[in-house]
This record gives sequence, structure tokens and C-alpha cells, in this order.
Amino acid sequence: MNVALVHDDLIQEGGAERVFQALVELFPRAGVFTSMAVGDWMRRMVEEKSSHSPAPGAAAKEAPGASPAVVCESAGLQTSFMQRFPFKEKLYRAYFPFYPLAFESFDLSGYDLIVSSSSRFAHSVITRPEASHICYMHSPGREFWEPEVYFQEQPRLQKVLTPFLSWLRCWDFAASHRVDYFIANSKSTKNRIAKYYGREAKVIHPFVELDRFSLGWHGSGEVKKQWQHFCTKREIKECSPGFFLIVSRLISWKRIDIAVKACNKLKQPLIIVGEGPDKKRLEKMAGPTVHVLGRLSDEDVVNCFQACKALIFPQREDFGITPLEVMACGKPVLAYKSGGVLETVLPGKTGEFFYPQTVRVLADAISHFDARRFKPQVCRKQASIFSRKRFEDRFSDFVVRVTRSQK
Repeated sequence: MNVALVHDDLIQEGGAERVFQALVELFPRAGVFTSMAVGDWMRRMVEEKSSHSPAPGAAAKEAPGASPAVVCESAGLQTSFMQRFPFKEKLYRAYFPFYPLAFESFDLSGYDLIVSSSSRFAHSVITRPEASHICYMHSPGREFWEPEVYFQEQPRLQKVLTPFLSWLRCWDFAASHRVDYFIANSKSTKNRIAKYYGREAKVIHPFVELDRFSLGWHGSGEVKKQWQHFCTKREIKECSPGFFLIVSRLISWKRIDIAVKACNKLKQPLIIVGEGPDKKRLEKMAGPTVHVLGRLSDEDVVNCFQACKALIFPQREDFGITPLEVMACGKPVLAYKSGGVLETVLPGKTGEFFYPQTVRVLADAISHFDARRFKPQVCRKQASIFSRKRFEDRFSDFVVRVTRSQK
């Protein structure tokens, strides 16, 4: 069976990209298609797939008036005409009007099974009638289905884009019916697939890479030594354990601002890890106990998980892998009571919820949060339920079942 794997774009590092990486490893001989990819991802795909011959059908139709697609033959990786767009790392979100044309330009006629990993556009590829198309949906596109949330800091831009966003909703509804089977990453996403597309979906949760994480402080002198060195390098004065932590893309709809304001008010130490368009605003907002560190290495992020009092998760995510990662380090989560955390965080055992999404309510939750109530082993055990093996087994079983049913 010839398999094609399709992802929105390979620009950033996040939960959706880690799931896609797992799919690439699960189907090592598959052709890989994406709108555009940056150098690190191009190299990674070459390393992952260079020992396997690319699957057939790797040619793409050129978009009218556009540059031809870019093919990395040794990796079986193909990008669209968007690969030639400048400043992809910074402007990929601004390029969203071109994504529909990019994915519809791919020629997948040589493939029997297409697996798309989509949070916006990848599910829109056109396949031949005999092929099976399974979409792993991380989220229907927020920019056109939930523009009042996505553009909440840019209401004028939303108003200007309203006619185009209306067209995108119609296009996306039609594109969703090209998919034969939907898999949702959570019950929250399953409900939104039903609401926006009128389609059923099976829930298969993403995974946490348990081997990357271990229980934190808890008497570990070496971890404490590493953390002191970490703070010294970054000139962080409040470097003793017991701070609150946020690890996230810094985007306005994630509502990190309410955590900054709450910790400013309470003079509680807060460390924010991540990059994004909201970084400068958060830096200006931060008081003396709040530090915005930007992007860190994976090792440093684990150090932060191990040293923190708890992770603050102020946003509504369709799943959210970061709460599971911090729980894998034995630390609890203080999360906004909505979305995927309702399926991962156990209130009173691995964390607590706050609601509604306001500074006052979050500040009250922080002031009453007692990290000593939560046992590291219980947090780790809950995270272990969402293992990579469980994800791979369930995904493989689903593929086998649906492909057999079509024979």
C-alpha cells in the first residue's frame, strides 16, 4: 500500500508537529507533503527517511502562475509553491490565503492511503475516489471558525477580513467532506468537528514522550545545581524552587496576560518560556517577579518543569501536551477549566482548575494553590496513561480496521 502523509506546514515546534513526526516514524516509507518547511525540518525529514525509498506519486501540479513545487527526492518530502515565499518563519500565518491552493495542487493519485495531520488546511488535499483519506484533526481552523477569539487583539483586521473568512468557512466545510475518516485529538475537537463539519470522529489522544522527563527536585541536589546555573546565566534573581511556570507559544488568544497580571498583583514569581507575536506586550506588562525567557532548549525546559511549583495553563486548548509534560516531571497544573485539560488533569490529584478566565479568579486560585497537596508519583502515573506506544497502537489498529473494511 502506498501511503502519503500530509501536514499543514513544518515551521514551528509544537504538539501537532510531534504527532506528525510520530506518524512519519510509524509509516517510514510514506511520501511526505507539506505547504512549506524550514531548514531544520527539511534536514530532519532527510535523516528520518533517507534509508527508505520515497513512495511513488511524488509529482505535484504547479499552481497557475506560481513557482513549481520543491521535492527532496532522498527524503520523499515535497513542499508546495509556498516553499519559495520569503520569511516563512515570521510570516507563515499571514500567508494563510494561499494554503487552500497549495494543498489542492498536490497530486496524490499514486497513493492508496492518505493520512493528513491538520489544524487548518492539510485535510483539503484531493485524492482519487478509491483511496482512503484519514485526517488526524488537531483543531478546525481557528482563524475562520472562531475569528472573534483568534483576532481578539486585532478587531479591525478581523473586520477587513470578514468577507474572505466567510468564503474560507464555506471552502473548509466542503473540504472536510473529502475526508473519509476523522480522528480527533480530544473530545473537545470531536465536538467541534461535529459542529462545524457535521462529521463523526474517533478520539485518539496525542502522547507525551515519557523518556524525556523525570521526577524533579524532591531531594535531587544535581537538579538544584543545574537550576542555579540556569538562573545565573539568565540573570534571574528569584531562582529558588517554587515559582509558577508557563511554557507556550506567546499568542494573545492563549491569555498569558491574565497570568502575568495575576502574578504582578500577588508578587508571585512567574517564568514564561516561549516565543511569539505577543512576547513584547508581555515583556512590557511583566512586573519584577515575572521573567519572559523566550525559547529554550529541550533540556532547559525540562529543568524548568522540574524546578517549578506548578504549571499555569491559562488558555483553552483542544488538547494541550504541556500539562502532561509537567505532570511527567511530577508537578501539578493550574488550568483554565475548558478544552483538553478536562481529559488529562485530575482535579485534587494532579492539579486544579479555575473558571472563568479572568485575572481576579486566577489570582484567587494562585493564592490558594498548595503544591504540597499533590504527590509527584500520582502526577507521573497520570501522564504515563498518554504514552506514545498507546497512541501508535490505537492509530495502527484504526488504520488496519478502516482499510480492511474497504476491501
